[in-house]
Formats: sequence, C-alpha cells, structure tokens
Amino acid sequence: MNRMISVVYIIAGLTNILGICIASRLFTDPLFFKLYPTVFNDFGAFLVIVWGLLYISVARVAASLGPLALVFAFQKGIYAYTWVLWVSSKWDMIETIRRQSELVGWFYASYGAVSLSFGLFFLWVGLRAMTK
Repeated sequence: MNRMISVVYIIAGLTNILGICIASRLFTDPLFFKLYPTVFNDFGAFLVIVWGLLYISVARVAASLGPLALVFAFQKGIYAYTWVLWVSSKWDMIETIRRQSELVGWFYASYGAVSLSFGLFFLWVGLRAMTK
C-alpha cells in the first residue's frame, strides 16, 4: 500500500509540473495567463510547479506524513474551489478557448476535477496515517 501511495504522489507531482509546463507552453502562451490571472498568473503557475516538486520530494515517506497529506488535501481543495468559481461563469467559453489553444482549453476544462481527485486521495492518505 505504501508503494501505491508513493507512486500516486509522484503522479500528482508530475501532473502539476507537466500540466503547467505543457498547457502554458513553458510559460509562453499569453492566453493561459489571461484567462484566470488571479490564480494562474506567472507566479501562481510557478507555485503549482513548486507544489508538484514538494509532492515528489516526500513521495517515499508520504504514507507516514498524515498532517502534511491533510495540508495537501486542503490546498487541492482550494484549487478545486477556484475551478468551480471559474467554470460556473466561463464554461460556455471552453469551446472558444479550445479553438484558440487546445491545450489551454483542456487545462481550464479539467484542472479542478484533477485537483479534487488528488485532494481526495491526499485526504485519504492523511486520515489513514493519523489513525494508525
């Protein structure tokens, strides 16, 4: 079980790192930053990469770090919440965004669902570790 937890932490980290780098075309696509600058300005996008590096850095011992997993779950919950706010007012724009940039469109259509999925996983890991 601990190995599976470690693998998912690595996947979460790579999802953050590659998701931002690919969707923003290595920070060169102005559309990526224009759509939701409150969350995904260049600094915010860079911090998503930092979070990804953090997930990877603790992957080998993640199963024993319950409180940290709960922090990760909370952080992912915040991103899921920001996504709900964004899509509730902009969902009708997704197809237009995809026509401008397929990568950016897919990113904005899915980042919250992905964050929620990893957030629930981190919550499970945190609660599991704290009840042992």
